[in-house]
Amino acid sequence: MDTQNPNEIKISNEIRSKILIDALPYIQRYNGKIVVVKYGGNAMTNDALKDAVMSDIVLLSLVGVRVVLVHGGGPEINDMLKRVGIESRFINGLRYTDEATVDIVKMVLAGKVNKELVSHLIQHGGKAVGLCGIDGSMISVSKLEGDADLGFVGEINGVNTGIITDALNNGYVPVISTVACGEGGQTYNINADTAASRIAAELGAENLILMTDISGLLRDKDDADTLIPTVQVSEVPFMKRQGIISGGMIPKIDCCVEAVRRGVKKTCIIDGRIPHSILIELLSNEGIGTQFI
Repeated sequence: MDTQNPNEIKISNEIRSKILIDALPYIQRYNGKIVVVKYGGNAMTNDALKDAVMSDIVLLSLVGVRVVLVHGGGPEINDMLKRVGIESRFINGLRYTDEATVDIVKMVLAGKVNKELVSHLIQHGGKAVGLCGIDGSMISVSKLEGDADLGFVGEINGVNTGIITDALNNGYVPVISTVACGEGGQTYNINADTAASRIAAELGAENLILMTDISGLLRDKDDADTLIPTVQVSEVPFMKRQGIISGGMIPKIDCCVEAVRRGVKKTCIIDGRIPHSILIELLSNEGIGTQFI
């Protein structure tokens, strides 16, 4: 005897069929194309949202979309550092990564977080393989130089996509953690948004999706109803001068702009707190969040 969740919304077969028919043009558009998803924020720590993301990725893979999942893992890193008695340090909102910290980052990102995501995808019926920037010399880096010394934080010099395309061609979802090796085999931590942007560009991706804990770019940051659905990359400098793009949005949007300028068809910042936001973005006319073209 079938049991039903009392909170489950009942949908008629007619509505179900209409949803599938409406999604068909978008399935056709993305069939065989590469979509890079940067996974982070609340969707990574909330179990229900994590299940929704994993099922979205498996569904997209089954209908022929070639999904690459790039992830960070800040909360997990903080937790492990606390367990081993290392204090987390941040400079201008960016993690300072000393020699002890970079070992923890590698262990947590390339080990615990990466393999848990692979396991989740497999549990949802997908095929997945865990990788990091070190594997196959995927990402080459050097020490990030800037106004502040962030320790072993890397700047990307190049991306070798061979191991990623091999995985895609064999039907796997590559799950990529953002640690890489520099000169002399030194491990570096890399910003996950930056890594996803560069990987998407080198793969010639159709779309780069950055999952965040905000609804997108707002004209008024305190008013959710002022969401800007589409931004031309040429408008970004003006929006910065106007203060529409400010604070923590600047580096995320810079990644979107860089990806588009390197050949990605479009990039999107979406709200990962909304269940199945990836499907809403890719398989509907309305989309979700803010797209940069």
